Amino acid sequence: MSTLVLALAITAAQIILGLAMVCAAWRVMFGPRAQDRVLGLDALYLAGMLLLLTYGIQTGRTLFFEAALAIALLGFAGTVALAKFLMRGEVIE
Repeated sequence: MSTLVLALAITAAQIILGLAMVCAAWRVMFGPRAQDRVLGLDALYLAGMLLLLTYGIQTGRTLFFEAALAIALLGFAGTVALAKFLMRGEVIE
């Protein structure tokens, strides 16, 4: 019974994360300001990372956890660089 509940919960989480990715992609494409697009991109990489984590839990493979860690590191660095660019107009001083 608990395996069935876990499988259903993971599937529901994957569906909800997919919908969150669609909403974040919409914000990236049609955001009225650059700050909205940066937040949409941040939400997009975060939902993608969580989708990989749920898929890794579902399959039991550790490769997806490592890929999610790489996405998290690159996404954070990209968000910091975009925020710095929006505030100062340059990334490297």
